Amino acid sequence: MAAISAKQVKELRELTGAGIMDCKRALAEADGDIEKAIDVLREKGMAKAAKKSGRIAAEGLAEIKIDGNKAVALEVNSETDFVAKNAEFKELINLIAQHLLDKEPATVEEALTQTTENGETVADTITAAISKIGEKISLRRFAIVEKTDAEVFGAYLHMGGRIAALTKLSGNDDAVAKDVAMHVAAIRPQYLKEDEIPADVVAHEKEVLTQEALGEGKPANIVEKMVVGRLKKFFKDICLVDQPFVKDGDVTVSEFLKSKNADVLAFVRFEVGEGIEKKEENFADEVKAQMKQ
Repeated sequence: MAAISAKQVKELRELTGAGIMDCKRALAEADGDIEKAIDVLREKGMAKAAKKSGRIAAEGLAEIKIDGNKAVALEVNSETDFVAKNAEFKELINLIAQHLLDKEPATVEEALTQTTENGETVADTITAAISKIGEKISLRRFAIVEKTDAEVFGAYLHMGGRIAALTKLSGNDDAVAKDVAMHVAAIRPQYLKEDEIPADVVAHEKEVLTQEALGEGKPANIVEKMVVGRLKKFFKDICLVDQPFVKDGDVTVSEFLKSKNADVLAFVRFEVGEGIEKKEENFADEVKAQMKQ
C-alpha cells in the first residue's frame, strides 16, 4: 500500500469537500491515486444521497438569472434554511440556472439528464452536492422566459430568495418592470388576465359561489345575479392586471402600466416550499433521528 501524505489528503479534500478521514480512507483504498479516490468518494456519496432521497426538502431558494433576452426563474429545495444560506448551495443554483438558460430543457426530468459545463449531468451534480452538504437537495421547478429587444425583464427577490418574481413588459423601463415584479411577489396573482383562467377553474368557482348563495336562502333569480357579481370580484382578485397596484391602491396594475406606456406580457412567481407538505417533528425526536444515521 502506498504511503498517503498530508498533501494528498489536503488536495483531495479541496477537490471534493469531503472530510479529512474520508479522504484518507479513499486514498488508501485507491492506493494513493487521486482520480480513483475521487471516484471512491463519489460512489460513497451517492450511497449517502440515496439514504436522503425519502426526506422532505421544503426549504431552499428561488432564484432568477437573466442573460440577454432570456431569463430563468427556478426553485431548488433543501431540507433546512441553514443550507439555503450556504455559499456552495448558492453556487449550485447559479450553475443550474446557467445550464437551464444554455440548454432550455422543457421539463425538470429532461434537465436532470443533460450534461452541464462541468461534464456531469445535472442529476449527478446535485448528487455530489448532497454528499458534500449533507442534505437532500432537489431541482423542483423552473420557467424560462424570452423577450425581444423592445421588451424588458423585471426581477425581484424577497427575503433573499424566499420568493422570486419575474416579469416581462413591453417598453424599456426597468424600474416599472421591477415595480410590477414586486407587486407579483407581494399580491400573488394566479393569472395574467381574465381570459387566461382555465374553464374548469371558472366552473368550479361558479359552483361554489352558487351553493354559497343558495345556502343564504336567496331565490334562484337573485342567486344568478349574485354569482355573476362575485365571479367578477374573484377574477379581479386573481388576475394581475385587475389587481389594485401594491404601491398605489387607487389604481389597478393595468392603469398603472397605461400611465407608463407599458403592458405586462408575462410573469412568473415562485415561493419556496409552496404546496409541499412539511413533516412535523419535535426537536428532540429530530436530534435522535439524526444520531441514528
